Amino acid sequence: MSLILAATPLGNPGDATARLKKVIEEATIIAAEDSRRFHRLCTDIDVVFTARVMSFFEGNEEDRTHELLQELSAGAIVLVVSDAGMPTISDPGFRLMRDAIAAGVDVHVIPGPSAVTMAVALSGLPTDRFTFEGFPPRSSGARLATFEKLRFEERTMVFFEAPHRLGDSLGDAVNVFGAQRQGAICREMTKRYEETIRGALSELSTWADTHEVLGEITLVVAGADKDSASVTSDDMVARVREFEGAGMDRKGAIAGVAAEFGIAKRLVYAAVVDANKMST
Repeated sequence: MSLILAATPLGNPGDATARLKKVIEEATIIAAEDSRRFHRLCTDIDVVFTARVMSFFEGNEEDRTHELLQELSAGAIVLVVSDAGMPTISDPGFRLMRDAIAAGVDVHVIPGPSAVTMAVALSGLPTDRFTFEGFPPRSSGARLATFEKLRFEERTMVFFEAPHRLGDSLGDAVNVFGAQRQGAICREMTKRYEETIRGALSELSTWADTHEVLGEITLVVAGADKDSASVTSDDMVARVREFEGAGMDRKGAIAGVAAEFGIAKRLVYAAVVDANKMST
């Protein structure tokens, strides 16, 4: 028995590896996120398989995991493939891999294309340290909260996003990370209409709002400057006090600083409250 997770091309079938083709031919069961796309891939890469193909997607992952573990215990060679890239990375497969390891199943991973690492390389942003954050929450409130937790993250950040939500996500990113934070939109990587748009988040937000966004999207955002949390907090408080010294009330001063720094007003308010606590 053996469980194999294999990376598949992001779009260009020429990126299929010889190992991927071989394991497709040898597997006895293939768990595919979309069976129609898997059949199309096999046609594109000229591979013939004899395995039984099972659907394996988010909606049936739990039930299929139990079924596949039973097949593995009976001696099957199970191959897991997602629509593109590596299974388990914002795709089904994690539960099956975890449970198979716990059951003592022989497990393997066949490396290959990755939207995460390709986007980091394409972005032109630092690659020595980066973090993959998956899909941001769909609602603006939850998305803002997620971004605020990452506001002072110093590593380059990688997100997946649906094309119809890209504009809203970038608008929230501007509000939290600041208009001048650098980023990149990587669209349709390895496909015919591949495109990378680089620039300040405000520029990326404008691009998303003024173009019809289609295809697979990976968003890369630069990390915060080193020690920016304490520096930015001090700067916010100092600027609020400058506005107050010029005769502005606190509410107006906080709003003005938030606009100047391109951040949420509640962050400025929190910085002022913390500073007042420390001074008493």
